[in-house]
Parts: sequence; C-alpha cells; structure tokens
Amino acid sequence: MACRNVVSIVSSMQTQKHHAIQKQSHTERINFTYKPNIWKYDHLLSLTSQYSEEKYKVEVEKLKEEVGCTFTVTASPVAQLVLIDRIDKLGLSDYYEVETKEALENTIMYLKSTNSSSKDLYATALFFRLLREHGYHASQDMLKDFFDGEGKLPSDKKTLLELVEGSHLSMDGENLLNDIRLLSTKNLKNLLSDVDKFTTIPLAWRVRWYDVRRHITAQNCNNTNPMLLKLAKLNFNIIQATHQKDLKDVIRWWRNLYIAESLDFTRDRIVESFFFAVGIASEPQHGSMRKWLTKVIQLILIIDDVYDIYGSLDDVQQFTLWDPNEVEWLPECMQICFRALDATMEEICVEIQEQKGDLSTLPYLKQGWVNFCKALLVESTWHYEGHIPTLEDYLDNGWISSSGSLFSFHVIHGMTNNITIENLDLCKNCHEIIYHTSIIIRLCNDQGTSTAELERGDVASSILCYMQQENISEDVAREYIENIILDSWKKINYHFNILSTSHQKIVKHVINGARMAHVMYPSGDGFGVQDGETRDQILLNLVEPIT
Repeated sequence: MACRNVVSIVSSMQTQKHHAIQKQSHTERINFTYKPNIWKYDHLLSLTSQYSEEKYKVEVEKLKEEVGCTFTVTASPVAQLVLIDRIDKLGLSDYYEVETKEALENTIMYLKSTNSSSKDLYATALFFRLLREHGYHASQDMLKDFFDGEGKLPSDKKTLLELVEGSHLSMDGENLLNDIRLLSTKNLKNLLSDVDKFTTIPLAWRVRWYDVRRHITAQNCNNTNPMLLKLAKLNFNIIQATHQKDLKDVIRWWRNLYIAESLDFTRDRIVESFFFAVGIASEPQHGSMRKWLTKVIQLILIIDDVYDIYGSLDDVQQFTLWDPNEVEWLPECMQICFRALDATMEEICVEIQEQKGDLSTLPYLKQGWVNFCKALLVESTWHYEGHIPTLEDYLDNGWISSSGSLFSFHVIHGMTNNITIENLDLCKNCHEIIYHTSIIIRLCNDQGTSTAELERGDVASSILCYMQQENISEDVAREYIENIILDSWKKINYHFNILSTSHQKIVKHVINGARMAHVMYPSGDGFGVQDGETRDQILLNLVEPIT
C-alpha cells in the first residue's frame, strides 16, 4: 500500500507539472527553439565518390556471377541456409532471389522426402526464420520439439540468438513462439552483457540496409567467402554513391525553398529526413521515391513544429481549414509554411503523374495532409485546455498525428508502376498495416521524446496518458507501451503474410517506416537532437565509403 501511495504521489506531481505548463490562453505560444542544424551543406554538396564510375558496376556483375555459383557447390542444406542468411544480411538478397527461392524449396522438399525434422536446433531455428522472412508458411510447431514446456532451452549463444530473432516474426495466438521469446531472451541475458542490442531491437524490427555495414565488418572476422565479402563492400559503396547524388538534389531543393531562414523556430533537418527516406526505400532504382519522401518528412517536421511550438490555438485552427484565403490572415511564418507545403505537394503529384500514369494523386495526398493537420489540431486543443486524454483516445488520434499514414500514402502511390484506381485502393486494402505501422511510430516517438516534451510543456505523450489513467509509475507505463508495440508487430506480420506477392513488394516499404522509428528513437529524439547516434549512422551509411 505504501508503494502504491508513492507511485500515486510521483504520478500526481508529474501530472500537475503537465497541467501547470499546458494551461494557456488561445493566443499564447510556447517559448522553445530547437538547436540549429549541424550539417555543413556546402561540404555535403562537394562529396564525390569514385564508385559512381561504370567500371565498378561491371565488376559487380562479374562478382555476382561468381558468387551465384556458390549455391551449386554448397551441398548440405544447412550450409545453404547459412549462405542465404549471409547474403541477406550483407544487402545482396535482390541479386539472388531465384537462387534463394530454389534453395529454400529444395530444403522443404528434402525434409518432406526424408519424413523427418532436423535435430540441429540452430539449423531448425534458422530455417524457420528464413522461411518466414521470405514469405513461406512456417508453423511454430517446427520448434516445439526443442521446448519441453518447463522452461528449458539449449544454452548456446548462437541458437538462443536465432530463437529470439525467429520468435519476433510471430503472429497473434502463437503462444509457443511467445514462450520461446520470453525464455530465450531471459537465458540470453544470462550469457551476454551486451544482449540489449540484440533483443531490444530484433532483426525483424531493424532496417536491413542500415545493418549491412555492421555485418560486413563482422564477416571480415568470420572467414567469409572473399568474393562474397568483396561483392558486399562494392555493392554498399555503389549504392551509397547513388544515395549521395539524391542527397545533393534534396539539399539543393531545400536551399532553393528559402524557408529555413524565415522559420527559426522549426527543425532544419533535411539530412535526417533523407536518412529516414533511405531507410524506407534504399534500393538504387527508388531515387524519385527517396526525394519525394525526404520533402514530405521535412515538411511534416515543420508543420508539427507550427502546431507544437509556434502557432497559438487560434492560429492553428485557422491553418487547419486549409483555405488559402484564411491563411492570408495568419502570421507571415505560417503563411510561408502553408505556401511551401501546398507548392511541394502539387510538385510531387505532378512528378508521380508524369512517371506513373495519367491519374492524379493530388486529391488523395491532399486529404492525407488535411487529416494530419486535423490530428495535430486535436493535440493542440488538448494542450491548451490542459487535458490529458485516456490512452485509447490518445492513440485513436495519435496514429494519424504520427504521420505514418501520410507518408505511407506517398510510398504506395510512388511505388506502383502505374497509377490506377485499383492501385490507389491498396491504401484501403492494407489499412491494418498502415495503422499498426503508425502506432509503432507514435509510440517509439513517445518513448524517445516524452521527457523533453514534458519539460517544454508539449502535449501529453502515451506514457503520461497511461500513467494518469492507471495511477502507475513511468517504468510500468513504459513497459505497457512496449507490449503494445510488440502486439502491433504481430498484427503487421499477420496482415503482411496474407497479401499477394506483388503487393508485398510495395507494402514492405511502408513497414520500413515502423523500422525507422526504432532507428530514430532508440533512447532519445533522433530528429530533434542531431549530434548523437543518428549523426554517426548518417556518416557511416551516407557519407563514408567502406575501404
């Protein structure tokens, strides 16, 4: 009872602090400014890469053929599984889709023909994960023979890691996988001091491209096939060179927009926005998509700052009307934001129409922006009224204010080969994936930024909402939020698996938005605070080639 009282006092103090900061008049603004941009744009514009030269692409083609022969000389099924895993982790899976499909199906047929399952738990756990990752049906019962129901699992690190990774591909109702995840994570913590980096953000939740460099470094020490390693390094550097060209294009666009100089309250984060866009669509052929998304993400940050920091409640109510005539009565800064958003939205729609077909996406994307602004207005209203909603009410609005649905629409419209009514309906068909991706973005954001937002008097986060609702401590609330994230991933896994293969190729980039949330908010605000882990990741993945 005493502990409950302490929790109640702490929770009450935090809630009172929130109310004291939040209660404001409708014309008052928050006095807060983000730190200035740390990137030197002239330096980034001066970057050059030798890997843009044609001779390196020719060398890649030769290496691809040589590495492809490895599949035929790798006799044992287990060795083939290890090869597939290495190829995936080294960022080369697009080159070997046919060989991978054939190897996995041969292994399936081999196990059926022998009417037996492998007694090698590591191989079985690896096979299970690879099957699910590559879209094949893999029952959780594949692993039941190795779990005795009394909490006993093998104790070697390699197998436990594979079980942890595979268990995060689970879906609702797969209780065996849930038990395996809990127990293997617990056992792993007893073996490794640095276990968190494996279990907090498992492979299924990570952006594969941003792990490639780490895996290349690790394979340097693991006697990996030299040709495979050479191909991986060369491929990384060539794709990085392509990303650098795209980055220069969006920096030039950002400079020509002349908006950063007029809006000193907002985040000048074009480099971080591009970093986020690359995480969603890293493949070289998606250059246009990366540029569109970068512009959208930077504008999302600006509009978010207008509602959170600059605009009074009266201002943002007027802004949300989305009426050019009404905007004329707003402060000059907000007029600049509206005009930049409106012009960029039309520019992107014209480019999509030119590349993808005659049907205009403008009505769809505009509605996405309108819905986003309406959700931000709800949060602003809560803020000015000093209201802390229930967690349910918060998430009903928060999945839209997370911007996940907004950029998902751009991804789907920008990824389709031809814009048709059927393709536009894909947004409706994968609503559950968009919803749960957005929920993950919202909750990861809250976990990384809630403390800073509370200090500056921002709207209540999911954590504070649940603390007040249940009268619990912050640690307990955070644990509950982590469970919602886990459940959302289970639902994403299910709904992704029932999509057609052609739709999966598009929607996987939507899901990468959830993965990027784990990248940007692991322990803080990856957009607001530049000089931390995000900066290091940008340098490694976008600036510095592998030597």
